[in-house]
Amino acid sequence: MAENPIAENLAAENLAAETPGAENPSAEKTASNVEAGRENGRKMREGLVLSAKMDKTVIVGVSDRVRHRRYDKTILRTRKFYAHDEGTGAKVGDRVRIQETRPLSKLKRWRIVEILEQAR
Repeated sequence: MAENPIAENLAAENLAAETPGAENPSAEKTASNVEAGRENGRKMREGLVLSAKMDKTVIVGVSDRVRHRRYDKTILRTRKFYAHDEGTGAKVGDRVRIQETRPLSKLKRWRIVEILEQAR
């Protein structure tokens, strides 16, 4: 038997890390974030500006199509996100990309990254 089980566990973990076939779960998470277009792990959404009446804040509606569990009907669900609009000047009807950020106010947790399409 070994004198120190903690040292044995550390040695086993180091051996597994050095083994080329061993998989790293943190690398998988990073790879999935890059595939999803999230290099820094923050969520990105695209939607339409529904309201731009507040100062430096817009309301963005993000639509998502889901299937009803029982009836298999496609339902269009829209969620409203309050997004920070520092200097982009987004107007009602613009298609924008928003990114998750730290809480900026009671309801604001998103910011506008870019305007994808101007309203006509």
